[in-house]
Amino acid sequence: MLLALYKPFDVLSQFTKEVERHRTLAEFGFPPDVYPIGRLDRDSEGLLLLSNEPHWTHRLLHPKFRHPRTYVVQVEGVATEEQLGKLRKGVMLKDGPARPCEVEILSSEPALPPRDPPIRQRKTVPTSWIRVILTEGRNRQVRRMTAAVGLPTLRLARVEIGELKLSALDLEPGSWRGLTHGEMSLLPR
Repeated sequence: MLLALYKPFDVLSQFTKEVERHRTLAEFGFPPDVYPIGRLDRDSEGLLLLSNEPHWTHRLLHPKFRHPRTYVVQVEGVATEEQLGKLRKGVMLKDGPARPCEVEILSSEPALPPRDPPIRQRKTVPTSWIRVILTEGRNRQVRRMTAAVGLPTLRLARVEIGELKLSALDLEPGSWRGLTHGEMSLLPR
């Protein structure tokens, strides 16, 4: 079984609560014995896969496979080609260098549902949207990478894993469903 969830903002990618006020995956009514394949931070949203099949977990998490994961990121400030060039080359993080990634400035805001609560808006500080494609998945990596080049992340959504696109799954934040065989074929093998 392989399930796709549109993980909403402010939900932990786990079933057990660490702090009483935190929301977890337990509230979404998943079948027993499924576990998230990877994580999205509590303050991130988007495509999260869950399964009860170890081969999917191995295939999608083991670093040797280096499959692409695509994120759309709203950053504070106007992203420049110089900043994006640093991301493309790979920036140094506290836990070592990040692999080079693909990154581009988006010409318009992506089609995401409104976030609840909305991000803070400051009239004097512009924002921009970028698309980042990573082949590694370290803790809070996108946020740390954008901060390292002077672009703090305001909103982050994972929109693709391999060739599986969140937009094609017809999910709203907090909804989930099983993937079809055709959709599973879009995932890295």
